[in-house]
Amino acid sequence: MPQSQYDVLIVGAGIAGSSLAHALSTLPRTKPLRIGLLERSLAEPDRIVGELLQPGGVTALRKLGLEACLEGIDAIPARGYCVVEDGKSVHIPYPGAHEGRSFHHGKFIMTLRDAAKRARGVEVVEATVTDLIEEDGRVVGVRATRKEGERKEAFHAKLVVIADGCFSNFRTAVMGDAGAKSTTKSHFVGAVLEDARLPIPNCGTVALIKGFGPVLLYQISEHDTRMLVDVKAPLPSDLKAHILTNIVPQLPSALHLPIQKALDKDRIRRMPNSFLPPVKQGKKSGVILLGDSWNMRHPLTGGGMTVAFNDVVMLRTLIAEVSNLSDEDEMKHLLHQWHWSRKPLASTINILSVALYDLFGADDELLAVLRTGCFKYFERGGECINGPVSLLSGIAPSPMLLASHFFAVAFYSIWIMFTHPLPVRSSPETKPVYTVATVDQYPFLFVKALRVFWTACIVFGPLLWSELRWWAPNDTRSRNVVLAKTALPVLALLGGLVWTLRVL
Repeated sequence: MPQSQYDVLIVGAGIAGSSLAHALSTLPRTKPLRIGLLERSLAEPDRIVGELLQPGGVTALRKLGLEACLEGIDAIPARGYCVVEDGKSVHIPYPGAHEGRSFHHGKFIMTLRDAAKRARGVEVVEATVTDLIEEDGRVVGVRATRKEGERKEAFHAKLVVIADGCFSNFRTAVMGDAGAKSTTKSHFVGAVLEDARLPIPNCGTVALIKGFGPVLLYQISEHDTRMLVDVKAPLPSDLKAHILTNIVPQLPSALHLPIQKALDKDRIRRMPNSFLPPVKQGKKSGVILLGDSWNMRHPLTGGGMTVAFNDVVMLRTLIAEVSNLSDEDEMKHLLHQWHWSRKPLASTINILSVALYDLFGADDELLAVLRTGCFKYFERGGECINGPVSLLSGIAPSPMLLASHFFAVAFYSIWIMFTHPLPVRSSPETKPVYTVATVDQYPFLFVKALRVFWTACIVFGPLLWSELRWWAPNDTRSRNVVLAKTALPVLALLGGLVWTLRVL
């Protein structure tokens, strides 16, 4: 069997794999690393996700020296969001001069691969990896079949990095029983609209659809706009009819015709919206999981690439300090440091993505109260916008700040329920009439307020625990971790309450 030898072998030339190959080639070493980058197909990929890079991701890309990859692909500047509900809209701009980019996923991937091909010491190989090679419990390489051949070939390396995406073939082999299980909340159904006019140029549109999941729209080239429709299981048998009947009437009228044309012209495609919390690695030596193969969050906030690039920035820095990639103790220390250093940004984006989806995709009365409160919270402007969008965009990585704003939304939602007109429907056929709650309704609303707050805790608590749970190492930090687990939720509640009183 033919064999090839590398210092680092990367499986998957996507967002994480391509950027890591380039990043490692820039390390200041007397002898450059020999890096192998294996990819099943080097043809331009065609996906409906991975098309929005938040400002935090642009910053990480700049640190990697890859900012030029955003040029020449008709990328569109992204300056914030517009949230739409019941014909009303609120503008949520990125703070200051921060700016993201949106683009066709395939074009961006090809520029990253080109950068990797030009990098010192990098060899890009088109080959399908079939299994890991292990010796004495340590991964020392992979077996793969090159595109032009039929025989398997052995690729050996001191360190193997698995970055083969959300449908990873090697996640279980690397993590074993220690790995978390991914959960799929819904699917995004995608289409490309031609020459569509969004409510606010250069801003992604998030439409809150009553009775169904949210709809995302953002421009990805001069003439193309991506539309992503959230569809929960079980999927309708006729997706086109579902979109035209239930979704389109609740979107801005300027989008109706472009959507109709897109659905008539192109096939409807879908991708699962999965969540996979990061588990501390190191059980199997010689191998690292990176990107969606290890950690996924809901794509609603478009934070996946930002997390991936930030992970690569940190991994490059830590690998630069390793003298021997084959040394098990050095690599365990690296994985420990990496796991902790990535937490502020990764945890913030992971938690926010699912929490926002639960609110924006509200399918019961109590979640609907929180969704209405969230929309009105944004309407207040100022820090009620700057804080959440800074968290979402990767500008302000802080789980504590996220928790404070989340519970501020919960308290503010309860305040709205008591002080703003509520819908009263006399019969299913009539339009709702809005009236302010009277004093005799307060006991009922008080009970409902407790249920709303408990619902907020149910939404946020498990997400926070999913991150804190994997935070806890079995070492001398255990006492601090236990303290953090106890103190963080309490401080978050107090912070949310204080912030709500300031808002009111």
